[in-house]
Amino acid sequence: MKNLFTTVFVLGCMTAFAQKTIDGNWKGSRETPNGTFEVSYTYKVEGKVLTGTWKTQFGETQLQNGKVDGKKISYSITINDRTIDYTGELISDDEIKLNNEMGE
Repeated sequence: MKNLFTTVFVLGCMTAFAQKTIDGNWKGSRETPNGTFEVSYTYKVEGKVLTGTWKTQFGETQLQNGKVDGKKISYSITINDRTIDYTGELISDDEIKLNNEMGE
């Protein structure tokens, strides 16, 4: 069974605002059956490659298989042997909309 979640990230760093890019630090929240928790991302774009970290109160993990195509992004993270695949898009200077799908 796959679960689909939607997360919206706001409050990117001021550099990201000025350059209209996802490079930098972003904060958002994630809704789960166990409640909402804060998420901090650090994104780094080099050409069409996206790297960075996903950090919560529970720990930090590296982004995997990150890609950038214009304003669209995709990557995966692995937590407790489960992979979560993210796709998203830079909506405005201070908003990224992400969708994710968690495998079994």
